[in-house]
Amino acid sequence: MQFNDPFAKLKEFSEEQSSSAGPVAVPEAGIPVRDPLMASTLPRILIVDDDVSLGKFLTRELTRKNFSVEVRIEGESAHLDIKASAYDLLILDLNLPQMDGMALMKQVRLSHPLLPILVLTARNRTQDLVAGLEQGADDFLIKPFSLLELLARINALLRRRSAPARSSSKAVGLTMNREEHRVMRGERRIDLTSREFALLEYLMNNEGKTVSRKTLMQGVWNISFDPSTNIVDVYMKYLRDKIDLDGEPKLIRTVRGVGYVLSND
Repeated sequence: MQFNDPFAKLKEFSEEQSSSAGPVAVPEAGIPVRDPLMASTLPRILIVDDDVSLGKFLTRELTRKNFSVEVRIEGESAHLDIKASAYDLLILDLNLPQMDGMALMKQVRLSHPLLPILVLTARNRTQDLVAGLEQGADDFLIKPFSLLELLARINALLRRRSAPARSSSKAVGLTMNREEHRVMRGERRIDLTSREFALLEYLMNNEGKTVSRKTLMQGVWNISFDPSTNIVDVYMKYLRDKIDLDGEPKLIRTVRGVGYVLSND
């Protein structure tokens, strides 16, 4: 019986790149040697995956692409590192020993609400995807995957993180401070999760415009629209419950059959 190599697509792409990349100094562990001063200026990626062979492979290939890479194989040590160090991106597997990926993601979002999280997983059920997004994942990549696609998603998340944005904005009586992850309605502070914050930010950027559920799925959750999921409606209720208290004018309105609009009209 013949078995398919689950990382065949990664290896094939790697070999194509390596053949044209020229000689690379490689120590015994298989990781390209870099000047320590240069490494300090590279984007820092933490990979948390208990698949040791995959971790070594990704470390080698991402280092060749000028990323500074660290790997942890279980969630608790990764959590300690994230609290102690500054990373630009977290690549996370969901099936981890001691602290699983979902639990780690929840803890990371409490302390680092803006850290991009890319989930690598063999789980491809819609409910797993939705659950991961609810815990704070920014993007998903299903195993097996190509190195080319992984690099594209990494670069997209890093561009989004470094894109210049106003530190604060105002709309319909709401004030949002992105640097402090704070939202105010008048003198009242509104505490939001990272996903609620991103959803409100999208609505504020489109003040007065009706935004469809499909557009919100793509713009806030970075996934294609799935008519079988009500994740947008669920999060919109969370947001309304925090923004529109009893006696206050309702700011988020439903446009039946279309989507939602942020407006004080």
